[in-house]
Amino acid sequence: MTTDVILARTEGAVLVLTINNPATRNSIGPEFFQAASEALAGATGDPAVGAVVIAGAGDFFSSGGNLNQLAATREITPEARRARLELLHGLIREIRRSPKPVITAVEGGATGAGMSLALSGDLMVAARNAFFAASYVKAGLTPDGGLTALLAESVPRQLLTQICLTGERVSAERMHALGVVTTLTEPGRAEAAAIEMGRQLAQGPERATGRILDLCRTAPVLPLEEQMDREARSMVASLGDPEAAEGIAAVLGRRSTDFVFLRRSAR
Repeated sequence: MTTDVILARTEGAVLVLTINNPATRNSIGPEFFQAASEALAGATGDPAVGAVVIAGAGDFFSSGGNLNQLAATREITPEARRARLELLHGLIREIRRSPKPVITAVEGGATGAGMSLALSGDLMVAARNAFFAASYVKAGLTPDGGLTALLAESVPRQLLTQICLTGERVSAERMHALGVVTTLTEPGRAEAAAIEMGRQLAQGPERATGRILDLCRTAPVLPLEEQMDREARSMVASLGDPEAAEGIAAVLGRRSTDFVFLRRSAR
């Protein structure tokens, strides 16, 4: 799929989705939210896709919502505003329930809804000189796209509050120290590093990977007892899966696993 607002290509088993609006530092709006949601939904059912990378065209990940569009949104009804917001929130939900690992590759910066999008991935690669900013407050606005919930998974409440109340830039290096950024790269290398990470993950057991993603996404918010119940159900299902037969046999036989062959032979 290729549209004016998003470009899609495959790199082996990795689907690369590129925000394609470099003239506005890859600002994003309803058209992008819908197109990206459709692309992710398609990847869910595509056996050839093992991982997804989201990047920005040029030297900036995303500046978030276009201020001219936001100004126009002030003139419509609250119900219509909510409907537009649901397109963004629908994209975040699509990312968070994807059975394929989603990796965001951040060059330059990620601000506003662009920061929400960057945080929504399962893993994040960022250039050392990149930055993040919850810049809503500077326009008299409040965060959306799940930003507060996504950031609260990784940072203390006081830091979350500081980031959102001030709108100040937070460096990729600080975000890496906090564990929010998975991998730091030299400028211009984030997308390539994210694709390589995706290729490696795509070699793993497809269904076990999906179950692990599901568990990791709920672990920060569910009580221990509920999370352990989900782990137990996941482990029971995994033990009955052919992937476990291959994985256990490979470990016992001291050989490499071949989950890719297992997937192909099952289809």
